[in-house]
Amino acid sequence: MAADVDAAGSNGRSAPFAQFLRGLQPQGSLRACITAAYRLPEPECIAALLPAATLAPAEAAAAKALARELVAALRRKQQDGGGGVAGLIHEYSLSSQEGVALMCLAEALLRIPDSATRDALIRDKISNADWQAHLGNSTSLFVNAATWGLLITGKLTTTSSERSLSAAITRLIGKGGEPLIRKGVDLGLRMMGEQFVTGQTIDEALEHSRAMASKGFRYSYDCLGEAATTAADAERYYRDYERAIHAIGRASAGRGIYEGPGISVKLSALHPRYSRAQYERVLGELLPRLTSLVGLARRYDIALNIDAEETDRLEISLDLLEALCLDPQLAGWNGIGFVLQAYQKRCHRVIDWVVDLARRSKHRLMIRLVKGAYWDSEIKRAQVDGLEDFPVFTRKVHTDVSYLACARALLAAPDAVYPQFATHNAYTLSAVMQMAGGNFYAGQYEFQCLHGMGEPLYEEVVGEDKLRRPCRIYAPVGTHETLLAYLVRRLLENGANTSFVNRIADPDVPIEALVADPVDTARAIRPPGSPHPKIAKPGEIFGAERPNSAGLDLSNEQQLATLAAGISASLGDEHLAVPQVAGRAAASAAARAGAGAPDAGHAVLPVLNPADRRDLVGQVVYATAADIDTACAAAQAAARGWAATPPAARAEMLWRAAELMEAQRPALLALIIRESGKSLPNAVAEIREAVDFLRYYGAQIRAAEPDPAGAPAPGGAAGAPLGPIVCISPWNFPRAIFTGQVAAALAAGNPVLAKPAEETPLIAAVAVRLLREAGVPQAVLQLLPGAGETGAALVA
Repeated sequence: MAADVDAAGSNGRSAPFAQFLRGLQPQGSLRACITAAYRLPEPECIAALLPAATLAPAEAAAAKALARELVAALRRKQQDGGGGVAGLIHEYSLSSQEGVALMCLAEALLRIPDSATRDALIRDKISNADWQAHLGNSTSLFVNAATWGLLITGKLTTTSSERSLSAAITRLIGKGGEPLIRKGVDLGLRMMGEQFVTGQTIDEALEHSRAMASKGFRYSYDCLGEAATTAADAERYYRDYERAIHAIGRASAGRGIYEGPGISVKLSALHPRYSRAQYERVLGELLPRLTSLVGLARRYDIALNIDAEETDRLEISLDLLEALCLDPQLAGWNGIGFVLQAYQKRCHRVIDWVVDLARRSKHRLMIRLVKGAYWDSEIKRAQVDGLEDFPVFTRKVHTDVSYLACARALLAAPDAVYPQFATHNAYTLSAVMQMAGGNFYAGQYEFQCLHGMGEPLYEEVVGEDKLRRPCRIYAPVGTHETLLAYLVRRLLENGANTSFVNRIADPDVPIEALVADPVDTARAIRPPGSPHPKIAKPGEIFGAERPNSAGLDLSNEQQLATLAAGISASLGDEHLAVPQVAGRAAASAAARAGAGAPDAGHAVLPVLNPADRRDLVGQVVYATAADIDTACAAAQAAARGWAATPPAARAEMLWRAAELMEAQRPALLALIIRESGKSLPNAVAEIREAVDFLRYYGAQIRAAEPDPAGAPAPGGAAGAPLGPIVCISPWNFPRAIFTGQVAAALAAGNPVLAKPAEETPLIAAVAVRLLREAGVPQAVLQLLPGAGETGAALVA
């Protein structure tokens, strides 16, 4: 492959484009087993995981018995008024209108700079919600105070009469209007947010954690903030982490990585371009920063944990982890941590790789196993991006099965990893204890929970008079402004109706349902391992009427390698755009010879890469006045026959063109990147949108076809072609808009005279070639490249 790239660079292709191709080559360790697991269908993944997740009968019985005790203890606490955040999440679950409104507000309110827009949002989300219905439904003062805060001022109000307060609310809203509500919502959300953070500064958080630490809890502090968008953001986050390590290190007082507090960092906070597309920059700029922070943590002997982020960042995160482990300055220190998400289908394979890395580098890595915090966005991203499949499980129970299987794998490698099991689920906790065995020893493993959410459960676990298992509290630190992303994620994660945190607060959910073995539940699904039936696969989000266009996972090393090979192979193709007029072929000998001399009145011009003018992409022959006259006459003559072509036949041609476009994607990507200067993600989006246009208009014309029994068509273009249509497309979307205009006109039964932007005629020429190859007659689709004068002549 390298030889192909070098040849391309010296054969009329510019060095920058060769460098672009090198950027697609596999980086770091190509973990084929991990990539393969990413593509496995859900049933195959579950079939492979079920044996490892299954407890022996005696272990399963013991796990259920312990889980029942824990659930009963939690229920007793709730009856005593200790609902806290769990009660809030249940009261405002995502199945309620108010819960959805609260989510929208929490996500958006502090991001809106002006009051007028905030007021409009509040009117939209608050005015129709029945907040009063939630008053008094919970014994938790916090939940009811939050409800009043949403309605009035956010201040705690003491009263014995909710009816009188309701009347007061009506009067206040009448007097104050949206600004008063805005202030109340703002303060109410801030009050709720404070339940999720340990402190606004690290010193404040350390102070607030003393009470739980005295009960035997440990802490891992997380400075809120992620996804830096500028270098200044990244520098600020780096300094925050640095200050936090100094403060935590002093507070640790030499207790070490297991007994003392630690810190969690998000890599996206340390670099504004933390993605696979910027691999070399990330390794060159982010790795030194990360190494510096880890070195500082080692000085204090406090653990530093690399937090989990979205799926597309996993492999680059693993490369950074590998670089840290192989750094001689960190040899012999076991405080390097990493988070793995069990909802990823490849999590079990990642554990295999991490264990191997630990043994190769002679580290004992601290591995936090979580169920996953970005499920909703991972599902939606896969659908929108048209990926082959989801990177995560679509059923909650399958994630639970994966968690147990991964827990067993971690416990089986005590020399390589220190497992940290982050869960709020009583049965998961109990099952892990059974897997680990009864002979617990210090440094074997620990549990973890979220501040403000998991403490009630783990108060039944930590301590000599309890289960004598350690628990570390994941403690966010930050201001209200940095809290929002974290708050939304927590509400989504724990507000779902399948969440243990949500269900434990519902007295109508029986204890046996809360302690059910996920293995038994998964085995009962028919067919076994099948995905959730209500979650459309990425290729099926438009239903049966048309498939979604296929995307590319640009973080997948195997897909990138295959793409690079395809693009490189296409670089020898000659690209030429000539007038494609029915009944005559424009002279192109001069263009093919590169002479640049006019032939029969045709202007021959080079087409250069706008990103590097040394790169000759191809040549274009401009249409003449005679070409335009001939094309118009041919289109007029073809109009009646094309209008009479059955809509189903026209639709079939468009769909066939879409298939051809997807089949030739690497070559088309190369041409779009070189002729229009697009980035690879934008080029992929261009092709996908063009494919969607072809299928969409094909589906539309099928739906508009008259009923064979004689009933009239349901409306649309099928019954009323207009005649020849001129399609003039802009340069900014040379494949998508060009194809969309042409496809709509063809679907409606109109011949097309297509004039592409003068900057991008080659992309248009290929589109016309594919449509003709799919069956569109020459006279029905004609290409007339040229400058503005050509478009003016066609319009006239």
